[in-house]
Amino acid sequence: MRAVVQRVMQASVSVGDELVSSIGRGLCVLIGVSRDDSPKDMEYIVRKILNLRVFDDDQEKRWAHSVKDKNYEILCVSQFTLYCVLKGNKPDFHQSMAAEQSQAFYEEFLQQMRKAYQPDKIKDGRFGAYMQVSIQNDGPVTVQLESPVQQQKSKPEKTKAARQQKWEKKAGAGTAQEPATAQEPVDVKMEQVTEQLSQTSTT
Repeated sequence: MRAVVQRVMQASVSVGDELVSSIGRGLCVLIGVSRDDSPKDMEYIVRKILNLRVFDDDQEKRWAHSVKDKNYEILCVSQFTLYCVLKGNKPDFHQSMAAEQSQAFYEEFLQQMRKAYQPDKIKDGRFGAYMQVSIQNDGPVTVQLESPVQQQKSKPEKTKAARQQKWEKKAGAGTAQEPATAQEPVDVKMEQVTEQLSQTSTT
């Protein structure tokens, strides 16, 4: 799950000529849901959004308060394009969760946000609609969040096959012969002992 969090002076969402939602000072959050997201991803993103310290305190100390501390509003906007990958110059969205599933997931996300904060402070766009989003970014301040599960999946896994390939590459450079070299002195000593025993038995 991904979230692009923007500190705003004001933000709004319209569909055509209809104003759907608007907020004053607070956060505008674009939310992307991947096909592999789980409740753990949702829990992480909810917690981070609500506790992210991007606001000044009364003494103008920077990065001191969260949106909850300031009692500000949050405008959430579903944004499947956050999981865009490029095929040449064309965007591809196959990593995004399918529309029907993602709508249920996104609505549950909103419920969790309202449960963890104040319900009337959480505003929303219109899922699946062609929206016009107006954002007056304050700063500007923009923070990108990604749930740890997705971060882990984005890293290349060190599989057994990968480790074996790495070892074979080293072997090609000659380092694979080290274990055999370390064993040679033992083999030499055993040959010497065997030879001495043979000489003793013949005498």
